[in-house]
Amino acid sequence: MIPLAISYPAIDPVALWVGPLPIRWYALAYIAGLLLGWGWARRIVCSDALWGTVRRPTPTSLDDLLVYVAVGVVAGGRLAYVLFYNLPHYLAEPADIIAVWNGGMSFHGGLAGAALGLWLFARKYLLPVLPVADVCCVVAPFGLLFGRLANFIKPELWGRPADVPWAMVFPGAGPLPRHPSQLYEAGLEGGVLLLVMALVIASGGLKRPGLASAIFGIGYGVARIVCEFFREPDPQLGFLFGGATMGMLLSLPLIAVGAGLLVQALRRTSAE
Repeated sequence: MIPLAISYPAIDPVALWVGPLPIRWYALAYIAGLLLGWGWARRIVCSDALWGTVRRPTPTSLDDLLVYVAVGVVAGGRLAYVLFYNLPHYLAEPADIIAVWNGGMSFHGGLAGAALGLWLFARKYLLPVLPVADVCCVVAPFGLLFGRLANFIKPELWGRPADVPWAMVFPGAGPLPRHPSQLYEAGLEGGVLLLVMALVIASGGLKRPGLASAIFGIGYGVARIVCEFFREPDPQLGFLFGGATMGMLLSLPLIAVGAGLLVQALRRTSAE
């Protein structure tokens, strides 16, 4: 282990106070991700050249889509965390289930909730589901980027002990320097995946419904599994069979679904 490590830059989890009400970075991160995604989605759906003849949401309908997806993300993310990550605690303390300000959200659950929300939205507006899903998937990395930065600021979900020069000693994680795995995830799941989604759009991928969703599912699943090798597993779960973590196991079905969507999308004729 290296004799020196970077000290964690202690950041107040409360960004500002509005009277007696604390506004936390965690909440602002979710809001920033949703609003930036909504803004980019509006620009994307306005371009006929990106879609060809594919039916997609209108810019005004995206206001509704934002609400459907936001509710799905929060409800699904919290429910999955309760069920898969810390069920014994919440059975003993059911009042903690609604205390989302203390952290505890599952991306995979949030994705399932968002999928339900966009399906309900598509039914309401009589739209095919896959183009709606594609819109959401190409902008989702904004939320991942800001969400992982919020994990770093909190701090939570830190990495495994490490001897790399950029290892950090996180408060509450003991004296050992650790990987800043939250920043790895922000970079891969957020930054890199956002670039990949931009390339999918630029290459005409939105003209093949389901293609963007497929690449997002595969890309996120692979990025999450890679980052899990550097991230300390949740203490209440630890390592599961074969040294796998819960994050790894939940990412495998996502990759499988993405692969299936990819095969179907590539078989479709591009909607010029």
